[in-house]
Amino acid sequence: QFDATDIALLFKNSLVEINIQNPVLSPTNISAEWKYMGENKQKTLIIVRYPGEVHLPAKQLSFLTKLLAACKLTIADVAILNFQHYTSSDFDRIIDHFKPKVVLLFNVEPGEFGMPMIFPQFQAQRYKEAVFVSSPPLEVIEPDKTLKGNLWVCLKKIFNL
Repeated sequence: QFDATDIALLFKNSLVEINIQNPVLSPTNISAEWKYMGENKQKTLIIVRYPGEVHLPAKQLSFLTKLLAACKLTIADVAILNFQHYTSSDFDRIIDHFKPKVVLLFNVEPGEFGMPMIFPQFQAQRYKEAVFVSSPPLEVIEPDKTLKGNLWVCLKKIFNL
């Protein structure tokens, strides 16, 4: 089950709702500088890498939405940033703009992201007032029970589930 916010985010360019009382989504989160999905309400930044995509493919978005739901989060609670459009030199600007409490790196190594450290996948690492987790790509995690289990153990600790 998707809530109205998730549906609006998924179909922002093709979905029309009549009788909108409170607009759910505005184009303000897509600017020339920052192209991201979500509203970042819970200060959770999700970094992915998908060449040729603005954000991420629909199949990976569906899996990510299920992961977020298990963590009691929605797309509105996070900001999804495709790192394909940025470089490691953007690290401080990204952190300053989004002010994350949690950063999930999918298919982006900490050093590539601009962090001055390397740490194993699925290990929560504190840095700059946030908890960082490095992980394989979503399409690698989804079919692999062991990787899903490793990610879930880490997410349970981070989100106190």
